[in-house]
Amino acid sequence: MRRGAVAVIIEQGRWLAIRRSWEVSAPGKVCFPGGGMEPNETEAETIVRELREELNLSVRPLQRLWENVTPWKVHLAWWLAERIDDEPPRPLPAEVAEVFWLSADEMTAHPDLLPSNLAFFEALQRGEIMLPQ
Repeated sequence: MRRGAVAVIIEQGRWLAIRRSWEVSAPGKVCFPGGGMEPNETEAETIVRELREELNLSVRPLQRLWENVTPWKVHLAWWLAERIDDEPPRPLPAEVAEVFWLSADEMTAHPDLLPSNLAFFEALQRGEIMLPQ
């Protein structure tokens, strides 16, 4: 089974989201940033690498929040992370078409939201995921 890691970054009540480029799987979909794990890479290392590659961001993974298996059989680990500095995201166009900071309501109502991201918010609503206060 393929594995991936997803970064959940929340600043001032807004969640970092991206629109996937038209050159990657699930083109044009809106989701949290992240990606596939490389061999011998930890989930936290994947978060750091993927956010540097996709958004030129330096991040610190803080804690694992949740895991699930997508309908397309990818095992995802969802990690709370924070930016190390105040640099704005600078997307790599081959992977990321747009960057957004959305409220939870804006994100869940987005017509292009990737279904696995909606599953994350549904689990959060059910109390399966606990965010630090």
